[in-house]
Amino acid sequence: MTIEGRRRFPIRVRYATEFRSSPTAIGQIPITSPAGGSIPLSQLADIRSLEGPSMIQSENGLLRGTVLLNIRGRDIGSFVEEAKDAIRDKVEMPAGYYITWSGQYENQERARQRLLIVVPIVLLIIFATLYITYHSFLEAAHILLAVPFALTGGFYLLWMLQYNFSVAVWVGFIALFGAAVQTTIVMVVYLEEAVKRKADEVGQLDRETLLEAVTEGALLRLRPKVMTVMTIVVGLLPIMWSSGAGSEVMRPLATPVFGGMVSSLLHVLIVTPVIFYWLSVRELKRNEDL
Repeated sequence: MTIEGRRRFPIRVRYATEFRSSPTAIGQIPITSPAGGSIPLSQLADIRSLEGPSMIQSENGLLRGTVLLNIRGRDIGSFVEEAKDAIRDKVEMPAGYYITWSGQYENQERARQRLLIVVPIVLLIIFATLYITYHSFLEAAHILLAVPFALTGGFYLLWMLQYNFSVAVWVGFIALFGAAVQTTIVMVVYLEEAVKRKADEVGQLDRETLLEAVTEGALLRLRPKVMTVMTIVVGLLPIMWSSGAGSEVMRPLATPVFGGMVSSLLHVLIVTPVIFYWLSVRELKRNEDL
């Protein structure tokens, strides 16, 4: 290293080609002993040609060798798990050697660990918001029931299209949770308004008038709900058919939303009014007992 004012320049010295062209030439390099004598390098070291890596890599103070590979036609997670089993059964690692998996698999595992925390928190926040709105655990659970119905359609469409689970897929499911719960809330609002109108008309509700009110509210919501789902589905079709740059990420992200909105349509139009009717009948019985 040479220093010129505030600047530093590294200096490297190499032997000429004739002094390093062969093991014999390298062995003739003179080495000065502590006593001042000159000894050929061949008398101090065994010099020979060996095949090895073009570059020596190290990490955390340890030597590292890298094996690169690409995976096509299957998910990274299952491949790595299968590869781990094969290496454990067929490869005997020398003492001090170990294997770690990096690259996309490492990023996917890191994202999966985050999603294991994020997804329950999302569901908990949705449930807490519903409870604050309706002040009832049953009502909140009733609306949150849209989530498993939406999951059914998302999982089924993923299976049909042979998509593997990835971070993009789970992000799509999180978006689906919000959309499914929102549409269910709107349906419940329509049903409550229909029951309130019927109560204003007839005064005291019984099971028959309650059923009429719930049926009227569900039918009133039929067209808006179908239009909402069709708008989302039609908006996702270009993504589902895309094949350009980034489509390998966007298609798995849109697939859960596409399939989940279709299955949530059946839930909101059929299951939600039935559960709402059961809860309303339960409330009527409670009022009659009082």
